[in-house]
Amino acid sequence: MILSVSRRTDIPNYYSEWFLNRIKEGYLYVRNPMNTHQISKILLSPEVVDCIVFWTKNPEPMFPRLDELDEYKYYFQFTLTGYGNDIECNVPHKRKSMIPIFQKLSQKIGREKVIWRYDPIIFTNKYSLEYHLKAFGQIARELHGYTSKCVISFVDIYAKNKRNMDIFNPIVLSENNLVSFGKEISLIADRYNIKVASCAEAVDLSSCGIAHNCCIDKELIERIIGCKIQAGTDRNQRKECGCIESVEIGTYNTCKNGCQYCYANYSQKSVSQSCKLYDVNSPLLCGEVTENDRITERKVKSLKQKQLAIWDL
Repeated sequence: MILSVSRRTDIPNYYSEWFLNRIKEGYLYVRNPMNTHQISKILLSPEVVDCIVFWTKNPEPMFPRLDELDEYKYYFQFTLTGYGNDIECNVPHKRKSMIPIFQKLSQKIGREKVIWRYDPIIFTNKYSLEYHLKAFGQIARELHGYTSKCVISFVDIYAKNKRNMDIFNPIVLSENNLVSFGKEISLIADRYNIKVASCAEAVDLSSCGIAHNCCIDKELIERIIGCKIQAGTDRNQRKECGCIESVEIGTYNTCKNGCQYCYANYSQKSVSQSCKLYDVNSPLLCGEVTENDRITERKVKSLKQKQLAIWDL
């Protein structure tokens, strides 16, 4: 099983104590967002968790307890952009805080296990094409030697983030302009030995040397864990997504980063209400089990291939 921690919220930043307590207890609960009275019990034994994929804008709260994950294999998707607090409201200063934190994490666990995400890319009058190229170059220079890969994507407008996005009057670039932008990004990254890939993008940037990315990446996971795994494509994601199947443990309406482009929160009010239910000792993240809930243990297993194929010999 690949554990996704989490596409729906920033667990390393805000709920790392809860997550590490659940690791210690050996299980957690996840409420089905499409059926609120259906709860899955997920076992967290190292025998079934092949790899953990963390998604975060600030992993620093996890640093004092990272050794509690010594029995597990994992890597981080670390979002680090050039936006200010007008778009990423509660993210600390990038140059003063976040770049040093990125560097420190890389030194702790190795640069292959820290993927830099410069996404989503939003074009506005303030955050112009030229602005992004300058910001990307500055960050890439600071991350030289601390990461091997950068993932980019362009913002998607959903019902949940449309009102916030409309405030910024986003500019939609033509495909030709996106390709030109991609070429510039790729050239900058090359200077610092960083490979660029795109996340769930319909636009083809392969001519720029930017391949379609798999954030939950079979090849990377196999390198990290040291063996082959047998896993299919995640059918719960967008058609452009190349990720392999994983178990998502996050909860919507719980991320406190306050990013204006976020699709995982309905509103700040809903986040505030959810966070009032946070209990570091609860099996549920920001919730409690009620008498109307039905708890079912989800069948999970290791995806590791037990035998070598003839072509692996």
